[in-house]
Amino acid sequence: MLGLGELEASVMDVLWNAAEPLRVRQVLDDLNQHRDLAYTTVMTVLDNLHRKGWVVRDLENRAYHYRAVTTRAEATAQSLREVLDSVDDRESVLLHFVSTVSEEESDVLRRALRRKPKKR
Repeated sequence: MLGLGELEASVMDVLWNAAEPLRVRQVLDDLNQHRDLAYTTVMTVLDNLHRKGWVVRDLENRAYHYRAVTTRAEATAQSLREVLDSVDDRESVLLHFVSTVSEEESDVLRRALRRKPKKR
């Protein structure tokens, strides 16, 4: 994701996969299945993600519970939008992108374009 470091992206993956808001300890336990991180490291990352607007937190029983502000799909779409907005030749970028999509992805794009309301 644009604007996220490797550890931030890993923390976001944990939050996106969770069915409910998580405490720092829960995020740490999930991440430590594959690495060895300190509690304070994960707490700092979550605080940074909160400051950047990626997560919200609610205080419950003296512990923050964190959840993602957007879904993974919404965040990915926003990243794609930012990439597209960063280039001068959007048409060329879109044409190159479309040339790489699968038949199934092409069908999804066609359906989405048919449903999209026309701008006035």
